[in-house]
Amino acid sequence: MKLATPELTDQDIDRIVEMAWEDRTPFDAILAQFGLKEQEVIELMRREMKASSWRMWRARVQGRATKHRAKSVVDDARFKCTLQKKISLNKISKRK
Repeated sequence: MKLATPELTDQDIDRIVEMAWEDRTPFDAILAQFGLKEQEVIELMRREMKASSWRMWRARVQGRATKHRAKSVVDDARFKCTLQKKISLNKISKRK
């Protein structure tokens, strides 16, 4: 059974490939932004990449906890240093 995929522009496809390669971007984020389920992303990656690149990506992603929000122990996928202060009024607070 073939999955129905939404119409995607070349820019959308490039962004999906980029997001799929990122370690900390879960498949849920791609689903929310582009409406593609994990299996559809896998099919898109296979279609858009060379065979050797696809095999390397699959080996890298398969079972990776950060690509699956339910398995991930990271609450916020964005890194923030403990020394970083909040930004207020577009001015970065200076360290004391």
